[in-house]
Amino acid sequence: MSKDTSQKPQILTFGCRLNRYESEVMGQYADGLGDVVVVNTCAVTAEAERQARQAIRRLNRKDDQKRIVVTGCAAQLNPEKWSSLPGVVQVLGNEDKLQAENWTNEAIASGNQVSDIMSVKKTAAQVVTEFTGRTRAFVQVQQGCDHRCTFCVIPFGRGPSRSVTIEGVINQARTLVEQDYKEVVLTGVDIASWGSDFEGDLALGDLCKAVLKAVPDLERLRLSSIDPIGFDNTLWELLKTEPRLMPHLHLSVQAGSDMILKRMKRRHLTEDVDQLVQRLRSIRSDIGLSVDIIAGFPTEDDTYFQETYEFLKQQAFPYLHVFPYSERKGTPAAQMPAVSVAVRKERAAKLRELGQESARLFHESLIGKDVNILMETPDRGHSEQFAFAVLQGEAAKPGEMICARVVSGNVDGIIVERI
Repeated sequence: MSKDTSQKPQILTFGCRLNRYESEVMGQYADGLGDVVVVNTCAVTAEAERQARQAIRRLNRKDDQKRIVVTGCAAQLNPEKWSSLPGVVQVLGNEDKLQAENWTNEAIASGNQVSDIMSVKKTAAQVVTEFTGRTRAFVQVQQGCDHRCTFCVIPFGRGPSRSVTIEGVINQARTLVEQDYKEVVLTGVDIASWGSDFEGDLALGDLCKAVLKAVPDLERLRLSSIDPIGFDNTLWELLKTEPRLMPHLHLSVQAGSDMILKRMKRRHLTEDVDQLVQRLRSIRSDIGLSVDIIAGFPTEDDTYFQETYEFLKQQAFPYLHVFPYSERKGTPAAQMPAVSVAVRKERAAKLRELGQESARLFHESLIGKDVNILMETPDRGHSEQFAFAVLQGEAAKPGEMICARVVSGNVDGIIVERI
């Protein structure tokens, strides 16, 4: 296995936190390969694919001697389209990219390797010891998705849901803490389904409880995006009693209209989200809640959009992640009556404006409270609630955890001073 030890590979990552995690895995495996650029694609939106194609063409124009390897969900779904782009020497499937033996000069020269992702039944724990430029670390706990939302192609890019073992997650978390990471984020495609493929009655809360018990020096445990109906009793108990489980959740809500949620084939309705949010805020009044929302989903008329707008206004989620609907070929939603692109963008802008007001009010509600900030630069970091924080006064070290008091808040975040 010949490698050029004089260079690290360049990796361009598009899309979700799981993709960013997997880029770190590939970076370790491909270390020393030399003149290789890895483009880790996303298939959630047409815009994400367009940006990846642009990047590949730009890379090839800049240096046509670079060997470009394309991977990720978009590559898994349509490898031929990506292999035809200039400079691309190989397309790697989502399962194949995580195999160390595929990251040699010989393997890259052998051509495309795209396994049948739907036939994969297990996922192995990956060992990542460093997250480039980051002070928080990620641990993959799950892969794939068994649900079939009408707008989504990701299950066909990621395969069926499969869980990493408790031991595998604990070992990775322990390794990261030994590398002085103070915060670990559990990530996956559908982390709420963790354990469903194991024998016994295991759920995400059991995994969190086991990690917190086995790695007592872990200061912060955070969850990535989670389905609103994915909360088990153990997870509720941890949210109530375990201060090391962060008061911040990213909920995959997608709409605030029951009819649109049904047409999306989501597993929740607005009442489910409302009850969830009320319970969360009764347990942790300062919890930071992020939500994903799709604007302009097919058949969303003015009435349905207004329902979403009023629902989001009522819930006052401080962190709205709004995406104009993007057609995905082969999905049921792509066959439904479409909303014009201009209207999608207009509605997305209105929802983002609403989100900015909710963010301002939430950050102002933290004024006078004491928070712990994980510093990412000498004067910037994030609080437990994942509020972006700017430190006044004496600078800190990246990776340092500081105690601070919130002195002001605005749409962008909070201003803090050491205490």
